[in-house]
Amino acid sequence: MSLALVAFSLKEIPLWFLPAITAAIIDIVADGGEVSTVLWWFALAVVLLLQNYPNHILYTRSFMRVVRDTGADLRNALASRLQSLSIGYHTRVSSSIVQTKVVRDVENVELMLQQVTHPLLSAIMVMAGAIATTAVLVPEFLPVYALAVPIAIGIRYGMRNRSQVRNEAFRREVETLSARVGEMASLIPVTRAHGLEETAVTRVTHGAEGVREAGFRLDMLNGHVASLSWVSMQLLGVGCLVLAAIFSLTGILPITPGEVVLLSTYFTLLTGGLTQLLMLIPVGARGLESVRSIAEVMQEPDLEQNAGKQHVERVDGGIRLVHATHRYPDADADALHDIDLDIAAGETIAFVGLSGSGKSTLLNLVLGFVRTTSGEVLLDGVDVQRLDMRTARRFVSVVPQESVLFEGTIRENIAYGLTHVDDQRIRQALRDANALAFVDEQPLGWDTVVGERGARLSGGQRQRLAIARALVRDPRILLLDEATSALDPESEELVKEALSRLMRGRTTLVVAHRLSTIRQADRIVVLERGRIVEEGSHDELLARDGRYAHLHLTQAGRA
Repeated sequence: MSLALVAFSLKEIPLWFLPAITAAIIDIVADGGEVSTVLWWFALAVVLLLQNYPNHILYTRSFMRVVRDTGADLRNALASRLQSLSIGYHTRVSSSIVQTKVVRDVENVELMLQQVTHPLLSAIMVMAGAIATTAVLVPEFLPVYALAVPIAIGIRYGMRNRSQVRNEAFRREVETLSARVGEMASLIPVTRAHGLEETAVTRVTHGAEGVREAGFRLDMLNGHVASLSWVSMQLLGVGCLVLAAIFSLTGILPITPGEVVLLSTYFTLLTGGLTQLLMLIPVGARGLESVRSIAEVMQEPDLEQNAGKQHVERVDGGIRLVHATHRYPDADADALHDIDLDIAAGETIAFVGLSGSGKSTLLNLVLGFVRTTSGEVLLDGVDVQRLDMRTARRFVSVVPQESVLFEGTIRENIAYGLTHVDDQRIRQALRDANALAFVDEQPLGWDTVVGERGARLSGGQRQRLAIARALVRDPRILLLDEATSALDPESEELVKEALSRLMRGRTTLVVAHRLSTIRQADRIVVLERGRIVEEGSHDELLARDGRYAHLHLTQAGRA
């Protein structure tokens, strides 16, 4: 940035010094001076103009490196912060809004730096050069220059509050539209299946209408600023020319014809620079609003608290919940209440219950995504509140109901996040996940690109790749969140067989709606309204003829 400022100062010299050369040549002509003197002034002008090119290139390279580095650093900082924010934050805030902040708002900050800095520096250089030269040649005229500054400042501050309010309203409308477009894209299969295309379009149309109206109000305000700025500065410029001429003609000040041109040109440059700055108020306001938008993420207090806590270097897999209770913010009742559960390392525990009974919340407690309102969750005998859960999760794998793949090859998806994984290890993971056969059938094998979110693969194939991803990590704790509920019978059998290999020798917590998938669990825990109502093996719970037996009978009847 320092190098950019030096280069800018040098390249802008012609802008404020050429009027002095022009005035000198006019006075030479008016006084009948020597041609050689004119040529010396011409040579100086040529040198000043030619040096602009290398210094402009140096300025551009240095300054744009700063701008682009700032944009990259902001995006990296946002990504890092988003990874530190709690799961609760991400459930509250639309992913489309987050995307807008990382892409559009950072771009607005870059544009502000690009479009505002050059005119600002130019105005400062011209102002400094004009004032310095005038102070040497016609110091009596300096007070006239002072008129331009308070007028420009008055226009700026007169519009500041309204500009901030309208820019914020426009940003909020854009974020709302982004969220609705994201919803529409994710709901297209549902929309088409139910013939709700018009409803979906209407929701986006309402969002677009909000953007249109907020944008138009902002444009009108910017139009007022632009016109007021231009008219005010032009009037001052004409007034300066007339005043300089009157002073010269009346003899009030000893001003030569060349100095009349000099003063008028300087004042035009000065007012032009201020006009340009005032015209950039909309760009600056939009950039500052984007800075506030980015700050919403960077200053969001809902962090997952890991800093300064104990790092986890080894996990055996023992988990214990002691009177664990969790209530979500603004909820009327506990999602989990007074849970006492001791899970030995290597044990498989299945959780069953109706929707809303607390199964997923319990898994989130174990993962450290949510914290207990009261009670404790112990990992190998240590309260997870004392642990840096980011390091603990290196020993955990999750296979969710809907496996998530990214746009990349099969191999990249399996080895996601692992730096040194040999091909043999990946191939073995695919074989154990019952995925090797269909991977080998792909056109490019495991170098085949799976498409966004794995769109080019079936649900069963995606799920088996998720299992392979878990296997290649060799986790000590495994969480299965209804991992087979969305599959057809044939795919389910292949996935169940792969899961049985994955679960072997690992602490496994299973959430399942289909009770047929959990018969081999060491223990089955039945949850109802956040409480444990039954606990035991499949046969034990059937013999009790309680809640689990009722659920089993209901599903068997449906079958």
